[in-house]
Amino acid sequence: MPTTAAAKMAPASSPPSTRRCERDEELHLPGAAAPRGRCDWPGPEPNERGGEVGSGAAGALPAGGQRPAGGGKMAPGDRRWQRLWVPVPHPPAGSCLLLLLLLLLLLCGQLGGGQKKKENLLAEKVEQLMEWSSRRSVIRMNGDKFRRFVKAPPRNYSVIVMFTALQPQRQCSVCRQANEEYQVLANSWRYSSAFSNKLFFTIVDYDEGADVFQQLNMNSAPTFMHFPPKGKPKRADTFDLQRIGFAAEQLAKWIADRTDVHIRVFRPPNYSGTIALALLVSLVGGLLYLRRNNLEFIYNKTGWAMAALSYIHGSSQAQFVAESHIILLLNAAITMGMVLLNEAATSKGDVGKRRIICLVGLGLVVFFFSFLLSIFRSKYHGYPYSFLIK
Repeated sequence: MPTTAAAKMAPASSPPSTRRCERDEELHLPGAAAPRGRCDWPGPEPNERGGEVGSGAAGALPAGGQRPAGGGKMAPGDRRWQRLWVPVPHPPAGSCLLLLLLLLLLLCGQLGGGQKKKENLLAEKVEQLMEWSSRRSVIRMNGDKFRRFVKAPPRNYSVIVMFTALQPQRQCSVCRQANEEYQVLANSWRYSSAFSNKLFFTIVDYDEGADVFQQLNMNSAPTFMHFPPKGKPKRADTFDLQRIGFAAEQLAKWIADRTDVHIRVFRPPNYSGTIALALLVSLVGGLLYLRRNNLEFIYNKTGWAMAALSYIHGSSQAQFVAESHIILLLNAAITMGMVLLNEAATSKGDVGKRRIICLVGLGLVVFFFSFLLSIFRSKYHGYPYSFLIK
């Protein structure tokens, strides 16, 4: 190997330098073949043109001053410039495979632990909801409970939420009527044989969960929404109260469409219809008693055919021609009753006669006004008011 710019040859027995290569170099010994790697350079490091590093002789020639053949390149047989290939050990393939298996086992363990945690959280939520449902059919919720049990995953159950304002200072009569129907529906589900943990009925009052109303950008009440087990509620998950009304039967049909859970509605006994029916029978019986000597109209086929016809359209979007006349007659009867009541209160005639006039006027007002309200309820299912006939 060269040691000076004059290219003096070092003795063959001189020990090689132990200075390491600062870059990847190629050293080739006869008969050696190995992958390229770092090496110990045996002597001063040469540059590309034959000089020593740091000697300042970038173009120094080897001994004899003659440039080798090939345009300044050393001959392939010149052992002074042959480079060494030093083998570099590689990690065994088995150790890489073992490391990969360990990483996979660690990843699977983490995934399994996370899944187990989700299952425990879901079981805890379902157990808590079932406990609340055993106490009352409709679960009252505030903002924290709503976010935990209705919004936050995991969840494998459907939740029906009624957003309302039942406090007296809110003066929401429609909210109270809708709440009654909602309670009927929830009780029908709670005490049915098909009751399960797949559906829960909840309620959020504005005074207890105003933050929930703000979160959902909701500014009206009552509102019914369905929150499915997965994903966010869609447009159809909001009940169309204005078009359909809030009757328990209509709510049950909507829930069946959204959740495939069919609820048969059971209503508590309602004696107002019985009272109205008894009043109607009394009026008909009185009319028949007054006409007891002339009952031929009972056999009139035309009269029975007219009575059998439907004169009230079932939708608020349409109206029969005869329906307008019926409403007019009902209003006239109510007005007549009010006139009789006023006459009984202001006249100075016989006391017995005034009592009879008062009873007749009161009967006209009560019966026909109740019948008028029942027509409104049949046409507009969300109409909240009733008197006797429902």
